[in-house]
Amino acid sequence: MVPPMNKITALNAFRRVVELGTFKGAADDLHLSQAAVSKNINELEEFLGIALINRTTRRMSVTESGIAYYRQIIHILDKLEAADQSIMSSSFAPKGRLRIGVPMSFGLMKINPLICDFGRSYPDIIIEVVLSDVYVDLIDSGIDVVIRGGNGLVDSTLRSGVICEVKRVLCASPEYLTASGQLAHPEDLRLHNCLDYSLSSSPRKWYFTRDAENVEIELGSASYSANNGIALKQAAIHGLGIILIPKEYVAQDLAVGNLVEVLSDWKAETHSLFVVYPYHKELSQKVRLFIDFIKGSLSTV
Repeated sequence: MVPPMNKITALNAFRRVVELGTFKGAADDLHLSQAAVSKNINELEEFLGIALINRTTRRMSVTESGIAYYRQIIHILDKLEAADQSIMSSSFAPKGRLRIGVPMSFGLMKINPLICDFGRSYPDIIIEVVLSDVYVDLIDSGIDVVIRGGNGLVDSTLRSGVICEVKRVLCASPEYLTASGQLAHPEDLRLHNCLDYSLSSSPRKWYFTRDAENVEIELGSASYSANNGIALKQAAIHGLGIILIPKEYVAQDLAVGNLVEVLSDWKAETHSLFVVYPYHKELSQKVRLFIDFIKGSLSTV
């Protein structure tokens, strides 16, 4: 007699195949064989009467029905885990997997060391860090919580909170300023080659304040742009132009003279750093612990 399908195991197997992109990845993650993962998904598809995943010898892809089903079951699985954790939390340490998305440059410089501290404090939590400067859909990518810059949210399925303010500075190499001239006012930026961060919501519009004066500068085209802050810093050090960048990225270069701050009496618009998570993660003990930890660890930078 064939044993009945274990629905929770099958759902978790399907979820991890979608999130990790391979049957092998899901099998390793769940400590199952690939055959067991495949069997669970086959039984789930037979039970539902639909194909969830298309497989060939070379690749797999999630069907449209599979994507819709995934989006619904993750809420249920997360609530089940939250219920388990709420009962266990009084006598057991938090455990399970936590996928954290962080921006590439700021993540490596500032956030990932804090995540490592968090992991040391909660050794039973399995941490998976996803480094990317590109906006990702938290639901489709299976990310539990992400740290990102921006001006808030438009997606009602997400929750967010400000964790710190990021100070930014204008700077350029001494060689560039010698060749192109110094600046006396933000308006002078229109006459200079200003390099831009291409993932910004307004890469060619910069804002500055000094006392009661507010200035908005609409810049012309740039000779160089990048979707990564460290790449922009390197371009500036090589004399390609002026950058507006988080001070954290260039503090050492300013100290040793590789870069020089420009218009230091003007304050560039400060950007907020947000922690963002799907609304169904609000009950997750791991997510709440991480959010509280990261908010307590980061101040204005």
